[in-house]
Parts: sequence; structure tokens; C-alpha cells
Amino acid sequence: MNKIKYILSLALVSTLVLTGCSDFLDPDNKKAANQTAEELLSNDPASLRVYAYSLLKPVVSRVDVYEEGVDLYMSSNKKSGTQFDQYTITPENDDVKKFYADLYSCINMANACIFYDKDEQFAAEMKFLRSYCYFILSQQFGSVPYITEYINNAGRSYPRTPLADIYSQLISELETIAGDANLAVSDTKGAASQRAANALLAKVCLAAGWDLDVQLGNALEGTYTINDTKYFTKALDAAKKAINDQPLTLSFEDKWSPKNEGNEEVIFAVQYERAGFPGDLKKGGHGLQNTFGSYYGDCAGTGEKYVNGLHASNPKSSYLWAADDSRYDGTFMTTMYNSTQAGWGTEGYYAYYNVPAADQASLPVAMRVYPGTANSAVAANYMTDHADQLAKGECVNDPQVMVMSYPNIWVNGGSQEYMSFVNTNPGMFAAPVVKKFDDPESQNIATNMTNCYRDIVVLHLSDLYLVAAEAAMMAGQNSAAETYINNVRTRAYGAANDIHFGSYQPAYASLAPYAAFKVADIDLLLDERARELYAEGHRWMDLRRTKQLIRYANIFNHEIAGAAANRVKWYRPIPQAEINANEAITDADQNEGY
Repeated sequence: MNKIKYILSLALVSTLVLTGCSDFLDPDNKKAANQTAEELLSNDPASLRVYAYSLLKPVVSRVDVYEEGVDLYMSSNKKSGTQFDQYTITPENDDVKKFYADLYSCINMANACIFYDKDEQFAAEMKFLRSYCYFILSQQFGSVPYITEYINNAGRSYPRTPLADIYSQLISELETIAGDANLAVSDTKGAASQRAANALLAKVCLAAGWDLDVQLGNALEGTYTINDTKYFTKALDAAKKAINDQPLTLSFEDKWSPKNEGNEEVIFAVQYERAGFPGDLKKGGHGLQNTFGSYYGDCAGTGEKYVNGLHASNPKSSYLWAADDSRYDGTFMTTMYNSTQAGWGTEGYYAYYNVPAADQASLPVAMRVYPGTANSAVAANYMTDHADQLAKGECVNDPQVMVMSYPNIWVNGGSQEYMSFVNTNPGMFAAPVVKKFDDPESQNIATNMTNCYRDIVVLHLSDLYLVAAEAAMMAGQNSAAETYINNVRTRAYGAANDIHFGSYQPAYASLAPYAAFKVADIDLLLDERARELYAEGHRWMDLRRTKQLIRYANIFNHEIAGAAANRVKWYRPIPQAEINANEAITDADQNEGY
């Protein structure tokens, strides 16, 4: 824990760098020069509000801990899965150590701000940040030290707090914050609010119900027994308050449009802003737009977006969405325009955003992709109807039209074996890329992974609809659960497209690699969360919480399929550096499996 003080002091004493955030974050930082951390906190704590919020950035932008080792992705471009995919991480893993330290750095800053400043609104906001970090810690590491005082001494003895106590304290604090009149009722611009507190409270109660009152049966089968529903009832109540009868009126495309940030469905987001960043723009953002999909080649040469190729859609993902589910087009860039290298941003990938819609019909197309559930005749008709746009001409990329079908992908009327095409194809366009985080102002810099300044939305409306659905299902209210799920689906289809527990049969269940999969009620809920929240950083925690992590990894994780029973790890390892530095934690306290 002593490292927390070190990280905090180093960050503050060596000149406070305010990463670009908009609207509510506009501090006067003139007093920061030549002051110690304690002096700065004591003399002008309000100026650190922006800094405290910015400490969430390294927490929420992590893909490895949130999305790897799950059921939705596979490596492409001849790359192997990561240690998180293969469940071979150890307590010495630097990525886990940094994640753990970043969470406690944010917690200690929140505690410091509360300690030095007595403004009640400021304190409520900092308690929200602290609660969010402890929620993530509880989901990723289980029992951890729960510390609410500012660490400004050399103390090194902080025992792990029982998980039940962490949940109890989080629930109590969030209930208080949710009713705190010092906070705005709601805020879509990056500040904590009463609504955000209720949303987080719903998630904490939901997790508490699963962790404390649901007993695991067989991990490989994902069976469980519900012993008490009190936390699920509390989660449903908090989710209802966060939803506040707000309907899902935005189209899925508009919800995630880069031109519509801070829209009415945002409950809490971590902010980025290119215009406000004081340093090198190539280094001040995040890399989420470059993370999900196949490798599209060197962006400087192809005019397309750089993608690292580690998180391409696997066959399950290709069959999750029906062809008429608008969330497929809203999640993936299904039409990529071609480039002659003449104009970055107005040709190639980002032309989708930067060229008027009326003019896009005449742009050359590099790729048009459909889900595996689509009829190949639709793709064939597209090739006929758009023959002029699919002519290569002076463009740098060979056009292709694809249906992500299994076992063979339909490509320009031909056939390519799915796994080989996606995983071993060294070229471009093996699988669609996620566009939820696209930043149309991104620079043409090959392999740049920090050139995106889109806000990272942490809590939003449709997520809370599905939290309410899960809580209702676990509380024995299946009819209410179906209503919440089907409200989400109505937005996705533009009309009622209801599904029901007991009769749900997903399209991917018929694929040969998943023959052992037997559908249960929880799968309907998890599939709907996958469709609505794909790539948003929820999946690993969703599977861990619902006790399906081992079952799903054994069937859908192509890195360890069939061998998950030998890698049962429900949590991340407590970093060895923490065990070595903290006198109240020993190797005997390490999480199971490490």
C-alpha cells in the first residue's frame, strides 16, 4: 500500500498535468507550481477535481482485464491469444500489478480530496469515484483492503477486507450518495450524480447477490442455487431509480455516434477531449478504437484504421446478431470505403463520418460485411447493385463483400474456411472492426494506439435496463425481466421482437464447435448483454459474476476450449508486489488458482 502514497506524491509534485476534459472540468491550476502534494491538496483542493476524475482513465481503458479470456473474440493475423485469454497470468504479471495500483491511486486521491476539503458536493463526488474503484476491485480481485482514509504516512499494514463487508460498506455509501442533494440529479458530461450513484448501486447489489447468496454447483455446467434474493431486489429497485422511466428513443447508431457524445442515455462517462489536451496529441488519448477487429494493414498505406488484430469476432459473435438487428451495423463498421491515399479522413475508413451521407453512395467501397446469420443472396445482390463502387480503379485495396458464416466465410461469392481465414490471414479485412469508439479526427499514424479522444461511457441507460432484467430474473420475476430485455430489443429491431425464457435458441448453438452447449435461462440474458454491450468492457465481469466464466471459456474460448477445468480462476491474482509490501497480507491470502 505504501506505493499508493508514492504514486500520488510523484504525480502531484512533478507538475500537475491536466489531461483534456471538457465542460465541467475547468480548474485554475496556477497555484500548483512548487508545492508539495499535501500543500496543493490543502490550499486548493478544488483545483484537483479534474485530476481526480482523470485517474479513472487508466482504469476504464483497459481491454485485457475486461474483455480477454471470454467467449466473444479470437486472435487474427497469425497472432496468439494473450495470457489473459489463456489464463496463464501469474502474481508477477505487470499488467495486473499496474491495474491494481491504478485503482488504489484513484482511491487514495479521492480519500485525499475528502480529507483536505470539506465541500459536501466535492466529497460526494470523490466518494462516488472511490466506490466505483472498489466495485471494480471486488469484481476483479475479490477481497481487497478497503481503505477510506488518506494514506500520507509510511504505514504498510492493510489486511484484506471480507467481501461481504466491502459490499455492505459500498451499498451504504452509495445509498447515501444517491440521495445527496449536493449532487446534480443527473449529468451526461462526466461528473458524478445521484443517478450515477443509483446505477452503480444497482450493479453493486447485483454482484453482492451473486457473490454472497448464490452457491455454485458445477463450474463446467454453470449451475447454481439461489439462497436469498434480498440483494437482487435491492438491485432492481436501484436500477429502476436510475432508469427513471426513460425510454430508449435514440437509435443504436445515434447512441454511439461520435457526433452525439454526452447524449441523454449517458449516465456516467470518463471524458477525453482533443482540443483541451496540453501535450502531444498522439499520446493523450486511448486506444479502444484500435482494439476490436482484424488487422487492416498499415493505416498510412491503406487509408484504413489501424487495428491490433487481437480481438476479432469469433464464430459465436458472428451468429449473435440477426441480420436485421440494428446493433450489428451500430457496433461494427460494416461498410469501409476505399482510398487512393489522396485524403486522410475524407477517403478510406473515416470517410464514413467525414463525407456527407448523400455523397457516400458514390465513394469506392473496400469492404461490405454481413453477420453469419445473413443470407448470402443479400451479399450477392449488394455486389450486383454496387458494382461501380466495388471497382478497384485507382484505389489501394481490393474490394470484398463478406458474410461471416461458419464453417466457411462467404467472400465475393467464394468460400474461405472461417478459423483459418480470420486467424491466419496476414492481410486485411478478415473480420469486421468495432466502431463504437471511432474518433473521426484521428491522425494518420501507423500503429498509434493513443490517438482516440472519445469519452469512455461507463454507465448508460440500456445497460441499466439489462441490469434490471438480471436482477428481476434472479429475484424470481421472469416476466418483468423479459419486459426489460424486450424493451432493449424493440429499439434494436425498430419494432417488437420479443424473446422469452424457456424457448430461447441462439443461432450460434447450432455451430459444430459449440455442440456441447446447452441453453439455460442465464444465457438469454448474457447474450442480450453481449449484443448491446459488445466491446464496452463488461464481459469478463459479467461471466465471473454469473458463475458462467468456466463454462463459457470451456466452450467458446478457442484458446482453452475443452481445457478450462484445468484453469479455474475466478479472480485475478493479488499482485506479488502488494503481498511483499503489505505486512497484513501473505502468500496464504493469494486468490485460488495462483
